[in-house]
Amino acid sequence: MAVFQIKAPSSRQGISQNVSVTTASAASTVFGTETFQVLLVATAACNVRIGDGTPTAVATDTLLPANFPLIFTCTPGQKVAAITANTATLSVTELS
Repeated sequence: MAVFQIKAPSSRQGISQNVSVTTASAASTVFGTETFQVLLVATAACNVRIGDGTPTAVATDTLLPANFPLIFTCTPGQKVAAITANTATLSVTELS
């Protein structure tokens, strides 16, 4: 008799980087060619935007709560930009 184990969905970790975020929009480096999701977590609440070229985050973009990891879908070659009211560090981990 076969036994099936239920597994949690997961992705492989890729390149990680930290982005210093202030009251001016700051962008990450370009995501890799196999990156279709990114894991984001910030040390303080900030607003994030994922886009092509050099995206610019504004205060009305998606809110990323402090110390709360969220996974976002992206396209290879995009970047994430963030802005905050004070200062924060945004950890960006590419997933595939």
